[in-house]
Amino acid sequence: MSNAKYAEIINLPHHVSERHPQLGKSSYAAQFSPFAALSGYEGIVLEAARVTDDRVELGESEMEKLSVKLQILSDRAKEQPEIAVTYFKADEKKAGGAYLQKTATVKRIDDVERLIYFTDGSKLPIDDITNLDGEIYRFLEGVEYES
Repeated sequence: MSNAKYAEIINLPHHVSERHPQLGKSSYAAQFSPFAALSGYEGIVLEAARVTDDRVELGESEMEKLSVKLQILSDRAKEQPEIAVTYFKADEKKAGGAYLQKTATVKRIDDVERLIYFTDGSKLPIDDITNLDGEIYRFLEGVEYES
């Protein structure tokens, strides 16, 4: 192909508009980026793939152990003991949730609202607790529970 056809204009300077500002390199490149026809689809796929745990109901013996530990905690709450709590936190977006563990100092227990308040300002529903551990329970090691 011959350049003779464009010989008159080939060496002219590039036109710059006085009305429209020139695009920066990143903006210029963005106009050629791939088009996402299904915006949000990737987030939906990632959310569907996220795994949650089912809430497991405690057996009778586990319920009794937990009941004893809650009573001990209630009796000694004024001492503000540090405990490790295992609890179930329901997922806000889908069925199920996760089992979490928190180590904190107990501030008080509200038996009416069924909440444990901690000195860090957090609170935890008693009904979500699956296990309690800490120094205040060391004397229970090896103790048999009646079922």
